[in-house]
Amino acid sequence: MATNHQETTRILRRLLSSGMTVRAERLLGRMRPADRGPVLSALTPPEIRTVVDLLFEGHRAASTLIELPPELLPQVFDALGDERLAQIISRLELDDMVEFVEWLDPERRDPIVSLLPEGAREELRKAELYPPDSAGRVMTTRFVALDKNMTAEEAIERIRATGADDDEAILYLYVIDDKSRLLGVVPLRRLVAASPERRCAEMMVTEPVSVPATADQEEVAQLVGRYNLLAIPVVDDEQRILGVITVDDVIEVINEEATEDMYLMAGLSDEDRVFSPAHHAIRKRLPWMLINLGATFLAAWVVGLFERTLEQIVALAFFMPVVAGMGGNGGIQSLTVITRAIALGELEFSSALRAITKEVSVAVVIGLVTGAISGVLAYLWQGSPYLGAVLFVTMMATMAVAGVLGAAVPLTLKALGQDPAVGSGVFVTTLTDIFGFAAFLGLGTMMLDRLT
Repeated sequence: MATNHQETTRILRRLLSSGMTVRAERLLGRMRPADRGPVLSALTPPEIRTVVDLLFEGHRAASTLIELPPELLPQVFDALGDERLAQIISRLELDDMVEFVEWLDPERRDPIVSLLPEGAREELRKAELYPPDSAGRVMTTRFVALDKNMTAEEAIERIRATGADDDEAILYLYVIDDKSRLLGVVPLRRLVAASPERRCAEMMVTEPVSVPATADQEEVAQLVGRYNLLAIPVVDDEQRILGVITVDDVIEVINEEATEDMYLMAGLSDEDRVFSPAHHAIRKRLPWMLINLGATFLAAWVVGLFERTLEQIVALAFFMPVVAGMGGNGGIQSLTVITRAIALGELEFSSALRAITKEVSVAVVIGLVTGAISGVLAYLWQGSPYLGAVLFVTMMATMAVAGVLGAAVPLTLKALGQDPAVGSGVFVTTLTDIFGFAAFLGLGTMMLDRLT
């Protein structure tokens, strides 16, 4: 059953204001961690402080805070003291710990990290040595490693000792040698069904899929999807297992990468979220809007070159939005398909020409159909078959160019070592508009005698 966050927040605030903290704690205890996050984000700083204290006593604070949208974390952090934050962070898994520390105010970061237990500080220090968005930053160090010489009975005892209630710890059982090098994986079903004396080395699946700690998180997500894994081990240069990345973290990575690509295509920063401060959003969006403004003026300048043609044939101006709208939409469609294929590893440079050819073919056919319809409508409206012909040819050519640009721009950016989504939407729509206007008004100028 879905939780009514607004109603729950109202009840919780009433309990807190009345001092009924025991009932408030019970209410919070009945909620799932994912449902506590939205409720917590709607409270005032004093209420947040009280609720976090209640959750902390029930060992629920960490699981609740990791469900909050990242842009709301600073607001929650401001309501908590350094010592309480350090206690909460120390209960997190390594990947969540790294993310929380990154969101801390720089002035508070070092004092809070110094309050962490020595083991947590050491793990955090090692994780921060890896590049941003790498496997080493998103892995967890909670996994079950079995010595290759362990018997099935000893392995089961090891699982019990590790914590059988930790679901993530027993997704896979990793077999290692005496130097912690990854040798294979033992399926849990095979272990349970094996005779007590059978050794792990005899049961394991050799050559498991793994990733280096420096691998990009997007590459990790692709591997998990390709091989249908629930978790993937992270190893160092000597194949020693350092941690694992579980499927829930992969889903987070996919969401982050999809959001990043979506935002970049629109010229937005991926830090610009619905709850971000207005001044932050303005600072992130304004530069791209200024670039877009310059691009639109460039398109306007192209139109200005045909001022005399427009003065003589005003009807041409009626159809300019049609040319721009269809060309822009066609370009964005091709751009979206190609960018997604690059992001998922479905498209390599060896098949780039094939992809461009396909997108151009699709765009030309769509241009033929929509151009024919537009030409007929222009003829019926203005009574000029030549105007209809000009619009038909322009639509077909513009759609073809839109297909080329939509496929070529992200591939070119990728070849230059840039994110293929960076500003692609702005580039594609602007270039398509410029070509469309130039082609439409240029043909109109050539056919001026017949159109007047």
